[in-house]
Amino acid sequence: MGGPLIVSSALLEMRGIDKSFPGVKALDSVDFTLRSGEIHALMGENGAGKSTLIKVLTGVFPKDGGSIALEGKLIHPRTPLHAQTLGISTVYQEVNLVPTLSVAENIFLGREPTRFGSIQWRRMKAASEQALAKLDIQINVGRLLSSYSIAIQQMVAIARAVEIEAQVLVLDEPTSSLDKDEVRQLFAVMQKLKSQGLGILFVSHFLDQVFEVSDRITILRNGRLVGERQTSSITRLQLVSMMIGKSEDEVAVMASHNVRDLPTATGEPFLTATGLTKRGSVGPVDLQVRKGEVVGLAGLLGSGRTETAQIIFGVEHPDQGTIHVEGQPVRISNPRKAIRLGFGFLSEDRKMAGIIPNLSIRENIVLALQANRGWLRKISQRQQQELADRYIKALKIATPDADKPISQLSGGNQQKVLLARWLASQPKLLILDEPTRGVDVGAKAEIEGLVYQMCADGMAILFISSELDELLRDSSRLVVMRDRKKVGELSGDRLNSAELMNTIAAGGNER
Repeated sequence: MGGPLIVSSALLEMRGIDKSFPGVKALDSVDFTLRSGEIHALMGENGAGKSTLIKVLTGVFPKDGGSIALEGKLIHPRTPLHAQTLGISTVYQEVNLVPTLSVAENIFLGREPTRFGSIQWRRMKAASEQALAKLDIQINVGRLLSSYSIAIQQMVAIARAVEIEAQVLVLDEPTSSLDKDEVRQLFAVMQKLKSQGLGILFVSHFLDQVFEVSDRITILRNGRLVGERQTSSITRLQLVSMMIGKSEDEVAVMASHNVRDLPTATGEPFLTATGLTKRGSVGPVDLQVRKGEVVGLAGLLGSGRTETAQIIFGVEHPDQGTIHVEGQPVRISNPRKAIRLGFGFLSEDRKMAGIIPNLSIRENIVLALQANRGWLRKISQRQQQELADRYIKALKIATPDADKPISQLSGGNQQKVLLARWLASQPKLLILDEPTRGVDVGAKAEIEGLVYQMCADGMAILFISSELDELLRDSSRLVVMRDRKKVGELSGDRLNSAELMNTIAAGGNER
């Protein structure tokens, strides 16, 4: 757990916060209290109001009602910059700095030390090194920010926040792009800042991380406060139950779905890929996927999982290798050909390769089906509405209607819309690349339950996830990759974490 609190005094108090958007009550009389020297997790499903509460706190949105007090004094943040001057800094999941400037320039951006109108570069460099040293980070502050990893960029953003003497530090999904060592480094920095009396508001979809690092948890659901608990006094089952509004028994049933409980898929493979190789990218890779089977692609970041999926879907073209669909050789020259063969591909990057933000939910859902039919055979407005309404209901997409712009949905609901898009095209093979990344625990459970149901209904699924527990839970078999090639395959009794880690580390033999 996060450990004992340093001080029990209220540093930040938000009382009765209201915020509405057209047709949506985003926050309904929400209270939140942050103490000095604590790490306080803000939890809830996508669309629960977490992001809206943070944006009200940091001046992105004006509140409709309620009050905000910092150290007992009422404040009215007008903009993120104004919030910073008040002592409230935010580090977002996507680091909001300038990659083409140096580390030192980013730390002092807008506050550069000057003398007689000229920037004092030596002084700024020394001060930047000192700010990073407080976080136990030693790097060349003269190098471009873009030359460093996302983890280091986040540390730079935190150093900037500390340097402007923030009292409240908001960390919004800071670990989503970090590996385990980088997460440990971040948590060490958080503990150090906590010991110095900072109040840290921590938002994360990773339950294990929340239980490891936080002192208290505030839970929101549908824009309302559900409760506040000491982290040490609540179980994971109780937390999930509060977040999604279901009983603990119902949550336990949701978590019990296991693809391996389904009958073993037999018969001819729907997809057979042999010797797939793309110079400098991936290969060789052999894999088969049968109908009614989930084949997981396992491996560390950079192991070639996404590249393999992109070759199968025609996004990239192999230099060598063959693909057979239902026993027939095929050449998949582009994604349109893959779609016509009955493939669907849910990309890991829903913003860049998924949603069309300017289109409605309805238009996003019918996109793949319309592309497959061709633009001369247009799907009627009535058919579009029926499809959208069916999948909004089936996937529990939180929206007042199908014509709402998809950009206004939470990340988890956007992910459900993309799933609906491919389900509407009735694929025979569905490639899921990180389908639960960046979604809350409730949406994750629903997506995993959907994978289970699709498999039970006879769909062939190729499944990629960076969460090894999720892969083991949701896969019938695992194809293990390392250094951009296949190094093993696990099934049956060998589908366990010890065998998986050994195969990743040692390139275990297939048996």
